[in-house]
Amino acid sequence: MMSNKRIQELELVMEFEKVEECFKEVSSWIENVGKKRLKETVNLDDSLEMLLQAQKQFKEFDLVASEYCRRGQEALKKMNQWEDFSFVDVHSYRVKLQAYRDQLEEFCTQLDKTRHRVCETVRLYEFFDKVRQSICCTEEGVKS
Repeated sequence: MMSNKRIQELELVMEFEKVEECFKEVSSWIENVGKKRLKETVNLDDSLEMLLQAQKQFKEFDLVASEYCRRGQEALKKMNQWEDFSFVDVHSYRVKLQAYRDQLEEFCTQLDKTRHRVCETVRLYEFFDKVRQSICCTEEGVKS
């Protein structure tokens, strides 16, 4: 029984090492690219034209970022089996796994919030642009 547990433990460690490469790549991209790009979208421009350009750029980034989130989530699913094991020897791997999970969840949440904020800001600016055009047309009609 001890031998079987030890074999399972070794198999999990080998699986973790395979999946860890994916985690490292996703984690590195989040730290070096993803978080920086999200910070760039904090201050959106004041004109509708500039905002639409920012939205286009964000959509391109969002496609790539969503792919990294998906890859990270798939890797985490592969490691869900670790939850069933309480071996002391795998504790350090669990700590790494939790750190990757926390980083990925935080980034994906921020990505969703930013996506929503950009979309809502564009909708608001488009609405105000229509209102402004209506006011201008109304003022021209009153002047005539």
